[in-house]
Amino acid sequence: MRTRCMAKERLKEKLEAAGEKLWSLQEMERTGGEPDVVGYDASTDEYLFYDCAPESPQGRRSFCYDRPGQDSRREAKPANNAVDIAAAMGIELLTEEQYRQLQQLGTFDAKTSSWLKTPAEIRQLGGALFADYRYGQVFVYHNGAASYYAARGFRGALRV
Repeated sequence: MRTRCMAKERLKEKLEAAGEKLWSLQEMERTGGEPDVVGYDASTDEYLFYDCAPESPQGRRSFCYDRPGQDSRREAKPANNAVDIAAAMGIELLTEEQYRQLQQLGTFDAKTSSWLKTPAEIRQLGGALFADYRYGQVFVYHNGAASYYAARGFRGALRV
């Protein structure tokens, strides 16, 4: 019990000392992400936050994957893209590994899907990765980076 109290106090200290990280957490919350601590990296002394909303955050849906994908659309361009919004918020898109870790904590994206940080070799070919949870399984798929859907958003990770 004492260790948990000490960890909470340490996290509070770290957040108070890093105002930009606190702002990023507020942005995660404001856009519907419901951020929560999902781990601690002892090697870097950092707490790891993920968006833990049951579905892809409402305020971060209907975007292409990145700026080149968004710019390549000739019609019906979305207002923004996942990579730029995440950078502006000071967070990273979840990787496939992080997404699978998140799914160990509960069921996420049973009705929506989330863009994932896409490896450069896939992105160079015009693709981007996204994932969801269906039929009791995590599925990772590909799509063109220019695509966007009302039910696809992105989840973020933040280290504090």
